[in-house]
Amino acid sequence: MTHPLFEKHRAKLDAALNAIHTRGYWATYNEMPSPKTYGERAADDGKKVFEAHLGQKFELNQPGGTGWLAPEKSPFGIALGVQYPVCDIEALIAAGQAAMPGWQAAGVEGRTGICIEMLDRLNAQSFEIAHAVMMTTGQGWMMAFQAGAPHAQDRGLEAVTYAYREQSFVPAEALWEKPQGKNPPLVMKKHFEIVGRGVAAVVGCGTFPTWNTYPGLFAALATGNAVIVKPHDNAILAAAITVRTLRTVLSENGIDPNLVTLCVPQMPETTQALVTHAAVKSVDFTGGSTFGQWLIDHCRQAQVYAELSGVNTIVIDSTNAYKAMLRNLAFTLSLYSGQMCTTSQVIFVPAGGIATEDGHKTYDEVGADLARAIDGFLAKPEVALAVLGAVQSIDTLARIALADSGQLGTVLLASKKLDNPDFPHAEVCTPVLLACDEADTSAYREERFGPITFVVKTADTARAIALSEQVTSIHGALTNGLYSSSDAVIDAMTAATWRSKVALSINLTGGVFVNQSAAFSDYHGTGGNPAANASYADSAFVANRFRVVQRRYNV
Repeated sequence: MTHPLFEKHRAKLDAALNAIHTRGYWATYNEMPSPKTYGERAADDGKKVFEAHLGQKFELNQPGGTGWLAPEKSPFGIALGVQYPVCDIEALIAAGQAAMPGWQAAGVEGRTGICIEMLDRLNAQSFEIAHAVMMTTGQGWMMAFQAGAPHAQDRGLEAVTYAYREQSFVPAEALWEKPQGKNPPLVMKKHFEIVGRGVAAVVGCGTFPTWNTYPGLFAALATGNAVIVKPHDNAILAAAITVRTLRTVLSENGIDPNLVTLCVPQMPETTQALVTHAAVKSVDFTGGSTFGQWLIDHCRQAQVYAELSGVNTIVIDSTNAYKAMLRNLAFTLSLYSGQMCTTSQVIFVPAGGIATEDGHKTYDEVGADLARAIDGFLAKPEVALAVLGAVQSIDTLARIALADSGQLGTVLLASKKLDNPDFPHAEVCTPVLLACDEADTSAYREERFGPITFVVKTADTARAIALSEQVTSIHGALTNGLYSSSDAVIDAMTAATWRSKVALSINLTGGVFVNQSAAFSDYHGTGGNPAANASYADSAFVANRFRVVQRRYNV
């Protein structure tokens, strides 16, 4: 009998299956905070629910509770004070293992339907989640709403869709008949059971606590696994809201809610003990390369899906839309103060300059014009505050100060601190733009997370493409960009990105930016260079999270 939630969401699943096949534009959750979609009171109610969390204990009724912890500090300077349960990891793992048989019994269709129901519930909470994302990460409101809620939910649905498709390829049973000539055939009945690999640990990041968490969370859930969500210690609230909603949906459907739990450890050693535990069979991680590589090296018992740091590059060869190019780059480099794994850090420009529709532009002119474009784009305070958000980490502030000092290159545009009248304690910083030569590798060939960009002088376009490929292959990248009016240059850059296995954006001048990634169409990461060993989302992201166990007998 088909699970009722599978029937309820079948049309949405069919549309999602078509979307991952065609890769055209499709989204099920509205990215605009429209009252027509979310209800006339959704915005006010969501804010009130968020505010009700502040200074309170966030009850989850999980096993193994040992105390409470409130580690979050808002980049906007408001008092959060949300207390989260600290639970013994052995208790969480044991509870997750105990819940898995019931989840397996729900079957592929049951798990798929329940997961989509979870995502729909989360969508109804989009305003609450958006405020949680904004106030813990420093994202501006619109970005926090879009990336933190509907876009993250679309990424979760994408993972569920891939998981369903891969599992649907496995038949539940088969009648096996092998001819034996004149003798009766050998006849066997075979059954194929899809089982989860084991407990999954999903380790979140501090800047995108839902967008980077939902793919692994829902890929693991949909393929039959228990999940322990371990959020970044400064971005817990959105993850906690998510976990509570998922636990509620599980309970309503007769599934042990301890299938999904939240882990808020008091010390790093607890996280290390969790991810290396023998029962943990998959680990999802987004964050810096140091801990990411530690996970890959030490979690021998688990499949690790890691998105790490990288150095994203752009090559400017020529353009037929100079001012539009500069506007596009100004937005790209300013969005969320560069605190995105897809933000461009290095812009390679030939020493001889570039050809444009306005005539030849020298290397120096390109750098100076880009600086003016950024300055102009952020000239209106209301625009600057909405786009920049706030700097989350003191480490990022230190990197901005270092770049501003001129030690990394010639300062083309210094960072300015802006005052936010709504949040007087927020750290708001405009981007730093630096100029340097290709030989200054110690400056630009290291990820400098935050609003820091290098305009690097290269011998020529061919050298710029070669350097982009080299940086990507050695240091990793999630996005590369190119501006050129030459088909030959476009072909050369395309071939370079095939070799270094990185996504390429060509001549972006409108409302799409190199650091944006659309669910159901764009593959986020390829898994083919050091920036990530997996992709959101493809078949490989889900297929190794379940196993097929067969039984057979003679008929």
